[in-house]
Amino acid sequence: MSAKQKPKKAIWVFGDYRNYFQNRVTLQLIAKARELAQAIDAETAVTVFGHNVDEWVGEYIAHGADKVYVADHPSLDNYLIQTYTRLLQHLAVRHWPEIILVGATGFGKELAARVASRLGTGLTADCVRLGLDDDGAFVQTAPAFGGNLLADIAIPKARPQMATVRPGAFKELSHDYDRTGEIVRVDLPADLPPERVRLISSTRVESKEQGLAKAKVVICGGRGMGSRQKFRNLAELARLLGGEVGATRPAVYEGWADEEMLIGQTGKEVRPDVLFSFGVSGAIQHTAGIQDAKFVVAVNKNPGAMMMQMADVAIAGDANHVCLALIREIRQRLEDQE
Repeated sequence: MSAKQKPKKAIWVFGDYRNYFQNRVTLQLIAKARELAQAIDAETAVTVFGHNVDEWVGEYIAHGADKVYVADHPSLDNYLIQTYTRLLQHLAVRHWPEIILVGATGFGKELAARVASRLGTGLTADCVRLGLDDDGAFVQTAPAFGGNLLADIAIPKARPQMATVRPGAFKELSHDYDRTGEIVRVDLPADLPPERVRLISSTRVESKEQGLAKAKVVICGGRGMGSRQKFRNLAELARLLGGEVGATRPAVYEGWADEEMLIGQTGKEVRPDVLFSFGVSGAIQHTAGIQDAKFVVAVNKNPGAMMMQMADVAIAGDANHVCLALIREIRQRLEDQE
């Protein structure tokens, strides 16, 4: 191929459409890939594997993809790790993108690690930020040392550069019905490996992680709740308000909340209509994850806490007492309506 025919640089996103309407991480990555691609004069492409997947191909183009590589075959109807790994490796070797981005779901982490190993390249896991440095190098930011620090990581020589990215780290682009893109149909490679595992059946289970990222009401608790038992009261308040429960890093360390409930720089980013913050000091590692909350109610014994300063409504008092008072009031109003 001559220099004039040299293909354009590309940033790839692996398209995970299995729970499209709840899991938006692929759309979020397409949006970020477009931003990066514009800075390095590259195209944004998505890889889609499955059977009867044209609906998702159109969705990805409408949300920002310039090109979609489509492998559509009955044998790809269910996710099979060896098959998907070999197929993504096969495409990457043929087209050699600059960057491959994969959602940091259980599915994505398993796939990305295997593909990176086969391509002999680096992989940064659980990224919370992606960007370019002053020299235009791709920089991936990921938690380190148990989430206490953020590390900026670069892959200076190996290509493609690969990263898994946490859901909620970026905002998806709006659906553009008039947008067009290139669709490339991909034949399956002849050397697909035999699968060691056969899928007999599967059951879809709602992801609480995605529920938190999409919730209109979020009840977040910190160490100021005082104990595991008191922290559990937040779940009842969330139930009454139709919301989800989140937590700060100290609450997770105490064992009061699961890691998937973590909100902040090294956890989830939330964008609720209303955020209730109970016993949260407001460290920057946490507030980085709630910047897009539309209305914030903070409860803390310390009126000078940073969380209280940034709240729309600040209540100085014991977080658990206020939580219980709200629960009683809401229950009473619900009973009065019956």
